[in-house]
Amino acid sequence: MSIKQLEVLPFRVSGLRVRTLNAAEQQTATARIGPMWGRFFSEGLYEKIPGKTPDSLVYGVYSNYESDASGSFDVLAGVRVNEPEAQYASIEVQGGQYLVFDAQGAMPGAVIEAWGRVWGYFEAHPQIKRRFATDFEAYTGPDSVAVHIGIF
Repeated sequence: MSIKQLEVLPFRVSGLRVRTLNAAEQQTATARIGPMWGRFFSEGLYEKIPGKTPDSLVYGVYSNYESDASGSFDVLAGVRVNEPEAQYASIEVQGGQYLVFDAQGAMPGAVIEAWGRVWGYFEAHPQIKRRFATDFEAYTGPDSVAVHIGIF
C-alpha cells in the first residue's frame, strides 16, 4: 500500500469505453464501470483485441474529465496496443509525472480501496494538483493493481 512518484512515457490503450460519473457508480442501477469490466472479461477481450503488445497488462484508463472528481469522465477497459483498431475505443495515456497507489486483495474491492486512498491523499495534500487528463489502473496480477494519477 505504498505511494510513489513515477515518470510515465505516453502509450496507447484500446478496448471498451463508457462515460459515467462517480455519483452514478454508487448505485447498481446506474453504474457503468462494473458492467463494462464484466463484458471485457466475459468476451475474452484481453486476448482478442488486435495489435496488443506482448507485455501488455490489463488497463483501466480514466480520461475526458468534465471538471474534477465530481464531473463526468470516460473509463476505458483495455490493453496496450501499438496502433488503434477501428472496432475498439482507443486513448493515448499522456506521458508525465504520476503518483502511483498500489493495492492488493480481491477485486474489485482492492481497486475501490485504492481510489479511496487517492481521494484521501489529495484532500490531505491540496498543494499537489491532479492534471485530470489521463489516469489509469494497471492490473499487475489477479489480486494487485497500481492506480496512476497524473500530477503537475
